[in-house]
Amino acid sequence: MCFFARCRLNAGIMSETVVAPDIEEQKDDLPSYLLAPDTPWIVIVWNDPVNLMGYVTFVFQKLFGYPRKKAEKLMMDVHEKGKAVVSSGTQEKAEFDVYRLHAYGLSATMQKAGK
Repeated sequence: MCFFARCRLNAGIMSETVVAPDIEEQKDDLPSYLLAPDTPWIVIVWNDPVNLMGYVTFVFQKLFGYPRKKAEKLMMDVHEKGKAVVSSGTQEKAEFDVYRLHAYGLSATMQKAGK
């Protein structure tokens, strides 16, 4: 009835005293991959035959706030090497960046850094 709480009856009114759960006990129940620090993720933009180089540069500037020179260098990496790493961070941030790039019509994926 009272999750993580001790209940008592005071003059016919139920009151609760909240007790913090034992963190160490909970850690033992979690898989090791949940206890490890979040590994950085990278976002990769892939070359495609559809988007113009100027448009790709514009998207990098708009989404990531990159200066024109950096956006152009990343665009040239995509064009010449077939891909470029355009951002990195937590898994959630990488997912959000991929979503935004897809919204602009760019081909993007994410993966754990170092793979």
